[in-house]
Amino acid sequence: MRKLLLPLLVFALVLSSCEDDLTSLNEDPKAASEVTADPLFSNALVSLGTLKTSVNYNINMFMFMSQYWAATTYADESQYNLTGRSIPSNYWSEVYRDILNDLKRAETLVDDEQFTPDAQKTAMKAQAEVINVMAYHQLVTIFGNIPYSEALDPDNVSPAYDDQAEIYSNLMSRLNTAIGNLETAVANDTPGFSDAADVFYAGNMEAWLMFANSLKMRMAIQVAETPGAVDFDPQTAIEDASPAAFQSNADNLALTFTNTPPNRNPVWEDVINTGRNDFVAANTIIDMMNNLEDPRRQIQFTKIDTTGDTTPDAYVGGLYGESNDYIDYSHVRGPLLQPDFEGMLLEYAEVEFIRAEAAVYGWNVSGSALEHYNNGVEADMQYWDNAASDSSITQSEIDAYLQQAPTQGPAAFPVAGSERDQIEAIAQQKWLGQYMNDNLQAWTDWRRLDHPTWYFADNPGADTEDDIPVRFIYPVDEQNLNSSNWSDAESALGGDGDETSTLLFWDIDYASSR
Repeated sequence: MRKLLLPLLVFALVLSSCEDDLTSLNEDPKAASEVTADPLFSNALVSLGTLKTSVNYNINMFMFMSQYWAATTYADESQYNLTGRSIPSNYWSEVYRDILNDLKRAETLVDDEQFTPDAQKTAMKAQAEVINVMAYHQLVTIFGNIPYSEALDPDNVSPAYDDQAEIYSNLMSRLNTAIGNLETAVANDTPGFSDAADVFYAGNMEAWLMFANSLKMRMAIQVAETPGAVDFDPQTAIEDASPAAFQSNADNLALTFTNTPPNRNPVWEDVINTGRNDFVAANTIIDMMNNLEDPRRQIQFTKIDTTGDTTPDAYVGGLYGESNDYIDYSHVRGPLLQPDFEGMLLEYAEVEFIRAEAAVYGWNVSGSALEHYNNGVEADMQYWDNAASDSSITQSEIDAYLQQAPTQGPAAFPVAGSERDQIEAIAQQKWLGQYMNDNLQAWTDWRRLDHPTWYFADNPGADTEDDIPVRFIYPVDEQNLNSSNWSDAESALGGDGDETSTLLFWDIDYASSR
């Protein structure tokens, strides 16, 4: 009888355990039951940096939208087909789910920390807030009205859309608050997230403050032509931020990748590791660089043989919007094809071009438009020179470049030209400098400045330059699962509604109107 009793007791204990914790069958025994703020913050930064660097056109097609690359076999995206791969939906989900949601959870956990000083909590939340602003700024810049005040609520599966200009104003207010808190942290030597968690600046709060001010300049210049639509003055915002923004390439915001998975550069993953030849350089950028004799060509693109003697002799771009034979056109080369090449999110050169544009408008940014323009060109060329291992750009080449005035448009800044001449010069050089530096921003600058002229001939998706999209349509899931709010958002957009041709509030006109 005693031999039978022990097995019965064991069985009873097991049964009792199963009844008490039946839901444990749905839990992953290898997953952490409790998560701290650090890994969630890190994951948001990595997700943001990877998304911005990616050239996977299932998620990020801004290399196409900015006309830097052309397609070989699959030309749909360069013909502005956004729905074939559900690109708007994929991008939307990545930002809301993998960046904004993780940041929200991280901030909640920071508040719950028992042993972290309040001053450090404030600094940590200021860092998270800057990334929140950057992520939401992407969404509102791509789509217009978006879920904002009701977003990220798991109990609300049908969030309303907020007005794009109101979101923009609120984002600037949030950014200003975060900047104030970062200033306090820097003044008092208060740390933020741990060095290991901060994959951007390894705990350097002064660098975070410079980044936040540089982001403020990016956001302010975007509404320079529509200041009455927001509740802040873009001139004042830039004049306040400029002294505290990036001052050299050492300040750049970039995500460091590694030679080993899972943190290899996504360009390497999509171009080299896949073994696919889906991309060539677009004629839009190659033709311009050829006309300018741009020394960055030797670092960024390959030459091909155009004479038949097997010796590469020229840079040739594939027709944007067409299917191109890979072997006939220049390809990506150099540091971009290294698995550990960093992903650039915001570069000092961009900040200098913003200062140059502000100076053209007569705003006080300490220095002339010419000085900031030249600084921007030089900074980007020096960046690529430092990144290259087998070629270089000399200072004499940079100086010569800045003194020429070829037919494609001025490389030398047109000091005696009209305001529009000067803005077009800045727009052209900024576009060349934005290559592989948050290509969403390159498309954004083209939309607001309507320059340089982009390629549309023989493109089945664009009969004229005005047919190039100026926004993304909303994800199809929004139409199906949040139809009432989607319908309200479509009506509020005006123009053609939820179409790629509807101008967003900061984009005052189509390219042909300039």
